[in-house]
Amino acid sequence: MNTIAIVGRPNVGKSLLFNKLTGRRVSIVEDTPGVTRDRIYAPCSWAGRDFSLIDTGGIEPHTDDDMLLFMRKQAEIAIETADVILLVCDVRTGLTAADADVAAMLQKSKKPVVVAVNKIDGIGPPPPEIYEFYNLGLGEPYPVSALHGHGTGDLLDACLALMQEEEDASSDDDAIRVAIIGKPNAGKSSLLNRIMGTERAVVSELPGTTRDAVDSAFENEYGRFILTDTAGMRKKARVDEAIEYYSVLRTVTAAERSDVCVIMIDALEGVTEQDTKVAGIAHEAGKPSVVVLNKWDAVDKDEKTMQRTIEDVRIKLAYMTYAPVICLSAKTGSRVDKLFPLLVDCVEQSRRRVTTGQLNAFLAEAVARVQPPTDKGRRLKIYYMTQPSATPPHFITFCNDAKLFHYSYKRYLENQIREVFQLTGTPIRISIREKGEG
Repeated sequence: MNTIAIVGRPNVGKSLLFNKLTGRRVSIVEDTPGVTRDRIYAPCSWAGRDFSLIDTGGIEPHTDDDMLLFMRKQAEIAIETADVILLVCDVRTGLTAADADVAAMLQKSKKPVVVAVNKIDGIGPPPPEIYEFYNLGLGEPYPVSALHGHGTGDLLDACLALMQEEEDASSDDDAIRVAIIGKPNAGKSSLLNRIMGTERAVVSELPGTTRDAVDSAFENEYGRFILTDTAGMRKKARVDEAIEYYSVLRTVTAAERSDVCVIMIDALEGVTEQDTKVAGIAHEAGKPSVVVLNKWDAVDKDEKTMQRTIEDVRIKLAYMTYAPVICLSAKTGSRVDKLFPLLVDCVEQSRRRVTTGQLNAFLAEAVARVQPPTDKGRRLKIYYMTQPSATPPHFITFCNDAKLFHYSYKRYLENQIREVFQLTGTPIRISIREKGEG
């Protein structure tokens, strides 16, 4: 699929334009330079053609600030991978030296460039200030309003005119969507970069470096994957900015639209209270998950360290004992290759369906092995069981009285279902209905 990268100096309205063109709030927008740090991808279409749009952090040509240098590097990677570059400038501040420096960088890339002069929010002829942007040497500047959408049609027409038509685009329908979630500084972006073999996301010792959810397509012998790196979820007391609010919201959204979650935990710290909350999001969303203990290379180990650590995870994440646990190092790449078969297996289990005949044969045997509970001389009778849906597997059990269905017996049936139908890597749902109930 063809790609358009939106670049420019900080706070010219790149993310607002990105959201306007994609038709949804994908990128965080704040009137603060440096809000967008990673490069953000989203599908877009215009005039019957589909393409990918990339939002980037603002480019500061001359800076010693580490974060601004990271953002510039991300923008440079976006420029390298894009088919067309969309340079955004600000009519209110006029043509600046930073705009000229960014334009010079784009000319060296040899990529086709379209200039958008943003914040022309009034209707009618464009202001005369727009003409000074011809001095960039990149052709005709297009007046646009990212806020209202004025001029975006002409802008996209100009971009598509510079873009070669593609024969066909491969579909992501069969790709497994993987959400990498966890608290800040657990190594989520490091794992993504290790898998992709490139600095796809900004990595820093500073917690909270990733703010947007970042999608990356990847393929290996186990299949096709779309990996989503997310902002680390902080404690609520620390979420005191609108930026952090949207970061947390995107983490939840990424988990909900994924096929499987990778729950990143710092092996040096072990499972913390915040880790249990992050894992709870995946569990409540009904997503199969793999618990990854990262930074395993830095752990002082003996022959029983891994066993003790995994047992500790099982105790603290007792509500999701179905999730496999793997110890690895995103920094060195140790055991990262073992993650993918676990992801594929968990997704296959979450999509598994069991016929009603198989379920009722299982139910008869399970009831014969352990009799249903009684209360005041009245015994629970289970008539039959069916599976109306998958992802996660959902089973409905019909009985004579739902009040007699004790939690312990429900847990017994759940454990038996997992064992008999090999559903040990996915959450399952069991609903209780009285016979005749809809």
